[in-house]
Amino acid sequence: MNIINTRPSDEGSYTKPKGPIDPIDPIVQQVAHELGVTLGADSTARANGSVGGEITKRLVAIGLQKMSGSISPQPDPWKVLH
Repeated sequence: MNIINTRPSDEGSYTKPKGPIDPIDPIVQQVAHELGVTLGADSTARANGSVGGEITKRLVAIGLQKMSGSISPQPDPWKVLH
């Protein structure tokens, strides 16, 4: 996963490192936005970790529903818990 906001730019603000796009980045950004968390080195571990925790909760819910046969094979994981 690409790390967000870790490389200082010329203006002193932080920018995302360039490189291949990780397919999970949009999911991380969406969940962070929903939780009101600004990801990065200047955020607390608790704030950054809350994003990972929420993603894990959603993925577990999808897995449980798949095992019970109550959802289709390709659900929208971000609508499961809403």
